Amino acid sequence: MQRLFSTFADGWPGKGLLLLRLLTAAALIRSGLAGLREAHHFAPIAPQIIGAGAAILLLVGLWTPVAGALVAIVEEWNAFSRSGDPWISIMLAALGATLAMVGPGAWSIDARLFGRKHIDIPER
Repeated sequence: MQRLFSTFADGWPGKGLLLLRLLTAAALIRSGLAGLREAHHFAPIAPQIIGAGAAILLLVGLWTPVAGALVAIVEEWNAFSRSGDPWISIMLAALGATLAMVGPGAWSIDARLFGRKHIDIPER
């Protein structure tokens, strides 16, 4: 799993990735809830449900490459299948793809589960 991430950035870059994850997840959750409210009785709601699930994974930083790729796919689907302004979906797709490529950062569950471990060997 560690090969999926370039690094688990710490410091300012890690804080930037945390902020990127939080804002992307918040925008996805808001977009998903708005889509569910506006959906007609027989309208397909699977993209909104998949997007909200991926947003929760991004929020906590779990399986970030998979969640980011799902966000990119779902939002591209939304951009080209719905009428109206596609730019919010295109922006969310770009943010999801960015998170899939860069990784979650040091403040994530992925970093705790799959990050580099430091092993201390006691002296005799």
